[in-house]
Amino acid sequence: MGLFCIMASHFSLLDLFLLLLFMLPFSANSQSYRNVTLGTTLTAGASSNDRWLSPSGDFAFGFQRINNSRGEGDGYLLCVVFDKMPERTAVWSANRNELVPNGSTIQLTADGQVGSGRLVLADPSGRVVWTRNPGPGSPATGAAMLDTGNFVVTGRDLSYLWASFNEPTDTLLPSQFLVRGAQLISKYSRSNFSEGRFKLALQPDGNLVQYTTTYPQMGNNFPYWASSTTTATRVIFNQTGMLYLASSNGTVVSYVFRNGESSQEFYQRVTLDHDGVLRYYATPNGV
Repeated sequence: MGLFCIMASHFSLLDLFLLLLFMLPFSANSQSYRNVTLGTTLTAGASSNDRWLSPSGDFAFGFQRINNSRGEGDGYLLCVVFDKMPERTAVWSANRNELVPNGSTIQLTADGQVGSGRLVLADPSGRVVWTRNPGPGSPATGAAMLDTGNFVVTGRDLSYLWASFNEPTDTLLPSQFLVRGAQLISKYSRSNFSEGRFKLALQPDGNLVQYTTTYPQMGNNFPYWASSTTTATRVIFNQTGMLYLASSNGTVVSYVFRNGESSQEFYQRVTLDHDGVLRYYATPNGV
């Protein structure tokens, strides 16, 4: 089984200047965004335009119809997608293990109670399928889909109280990173978005390891690749398409790969695919 597969139209070596410039992810807090106000709701199946877009329109947060090839588990996935790509590729999802039926809703609540500003995914009967509460500190004032592909719940000072980047599923986007204890879990198959049979985890000891899982329990089973590092505290996917392990002071510990493309010209992602291979994808964005 292969470990890494790089998919792009062409590659170029990055010089030292670019390495220093893009060593760390850009601050997402500098992103402009369209505010999603408290009380706003999206409904599955209502309209193909019923979604929350990033300012550029490159990314969208909303429901996507999933048609299982065997007719099992059809329904809607609440996800972030590359909205301008023909297949509207999902890069993050909330309810990957439980699709919801037509008429389900996602709401940024505004009930005036403790927890106002929660994201609540519910089926048509009102049963809560998934929720995220930013916490009792600064109350949420809105939410936004950013041009980085990060969906965030914001506070009064525009700080991020919750972010999808902090809960990755099977994909990393430029400027996103994994901390110790974080992981990617593959889909079960091309058409089944449930947690699958492979996992990429940055362990507490600083070692980046790929495992088969004790499916369906999701425990670690057989390790089939490891970085053999001990000082890494983050795995960073930066704006120039490099994926590397870094120490707490930002020093590069080890590269996973460093041949990439400019995120200004390509839609980029790194995905742990259903076959256990970690792949780099770069698709021209039409700029």
